Amino acid sequence: MRILTDVRVEISVESVAGVRIAEQCGADRVELCAALSDGGLTPSVALIEMALAQTTKTEVHVLIRPRPGDFQYSRDEISVMVRDIVAARRAGARGIVIGALNSSGAVDPACAEFVDAAESMQTTFHRAIDVSESSQRALEQAISLGFTRVLTSGRQPRVLEGAPVIKDLAQRAGGSIEVMACGGVRACNAVQVVEATGVRDLHAAVRAPIRGQPGGAVSFAGVGVPDGFDRFETDIDEVAALCAVVRRPPPGNSSVP
Repeated sequence: MRILTDVRVEISVESVAGVRIAEQCGADRVELCAALSDGGLTPSVALIEMALAQTTKTEVHVLIRPRPGDFQYSRDEISVMVRDIVAARRAGARGIVIGALNSSGAVDPACAEFVDAAESMQTTFHRAIDVSESSQRALEQAISLGFTRVLTSGRQPRVLEGAPVIKDLAQRAGGSIEVMACGGVRACNAVQVVEATGVRDLHAAVRAPIRGQPGGAVSFAGVGVPDGFDRFETDIDEVAALCAVVRRPPPGNSSVP
């Protein structure tokens, strides 16, 4: 198996169990969310605190997203997001994942408030970049605002379809901001993704359906869950396989044969 070196892995999770899996498998970061079936929403402070209690090596980065849907937010929603950033920072999170666009599709100036509220935390501008009026201009704006990284699938549903755009963004970034690739990243394509894009950060939401208690005519199963199942949970086998593709080189070595 081809092994990647000096590549970081982030796993999107929505439970304490998911955080434990990421830590156990050696993921560098988790993007901690609620409601991944809705694209991810801000998790509770209690979930943040419990996630942090499970980790010694894996960083906890908190998604800040107050509702499903687009990324054009009202003043009230922006105020909620700033308060959630402060709560995540006070809880001890290492970073936040956030983004907002204005009515023209450019990065909303409110993002400066988000970066300010984050203080010393890392800041990831999320996939709002993929529906912005220009990913290239959004990248420039994220750099000027002081974001740590951007998360993108290259404006396509699947990472390899968007690879040319991701590669262009990584080249434009020139080391001034990290570009993290997402959109169906798995162990089976991780090497191809890195080779096609040049990124050193990979993001994956790897979940498996879980059977629940039979409920008769009334069902509260999650959105998109296959028939006969109840919800999704982080897939330990897929996380382990992806993390196994990424190994740090031993001291003194710059590559692995």
